[in-house]
Amino acid sequence: MVRTEDGGRQPGTWRRNGVGGCELCLRVGSALVLVPLAVGSAYLGGPPFLAVWALAAAIILWEWTVIVGEPGRTPVLAAGAAAFVSAAVLFGLGWPRAALAVLALGAVAVAGLAGSGRRAWILAGGVYAGVMLAAPAVLRSDAELGLLAVMLLFGVVWTTDVMAYFVGRALAGPKLWPAVSPKKTWSGAVGGAAAATVVGSGLSALAGLDHLAALALVCALLSLAAQTGDLLESALKRRFGAKNASELIPGHGGLMDRLDGFVAAALVATLLGLARGGFDAPARGLLIW
Repeated sequence: MVRTEDGGRQPGTWRRNGVGGCELCLRVGSALVLVPLAVGSAYLGGPPFLAVWALAAAIILWEWTVIVGEPGRTPVLAAGAAAFVSAAVLFGLGWPRAALAVLALGAVAVAGLAGSGRRAWILAGGVYAGVMLAAPAVLRSDAELGLLAVMLLFGVVWTTDVMAYFVGRALAGPKLWPAVSPKKTWSGAVGGAAAATVVGSGLSALAGLDHLAALALVCALLSLAAQTGDLLESALKRRFGAKNASELIPGHGGLMDRLDGFVAAALVATLLGLARGGFDAPARGLLIW
């Protein structure tokens, strides 16, 4: 491996244990399991989709409690799981407002059950995990364009993640936020956002959507949101001295490590969709300009 004088890696070189090594093999293997699960459940919609994201929310809450060092984990997780299951049922019945109210109450409940020194952090974790369920559930509830909205979101977030990884390793250069995430570079951030915008625009064109320039801006916004979510999760782990959220997924760490960008992008997409289309047509609000 070629290194620069300050010990850094020259652009265009690769670490043997990173790209081209076991780490990449583990990442690919995990993706071969997780991607079909995400896409398949989105295609089916309804109870399978809601069950997947309710489970994801519960796992995220567990990982959050581990990161922040919550000692009274069992009652917190029990209350959170009850809220996620109840909200999933309400989403399935077509009552999104009631589901969101349950998730809000669940976040307050888990904070109340937490240790006195961790309540603010657990409240934040309850909200974060609730968004993990609520955002995709609201988007997918749109009978006309819900599936397309979720698939576009997947495409933008995954492209951002993959291309930021490869472009950043290939080009290196100045660090994005070294105090929080030493490996992330500006080249990776720009490359990921550019690639995600191209892929998202291409998917929009293939789906026959109009006003592609506006949708390209939406895709760029979602990519930036995904990268911001990634950085914020890194800041949380740095704050509590954690390397990964857990070791649940080989080559990736925890589920939060994989979905940190998705939850941020999904939140932005859902808020934008609700602002323009309301609860009756959130996906239409996101996609039709």
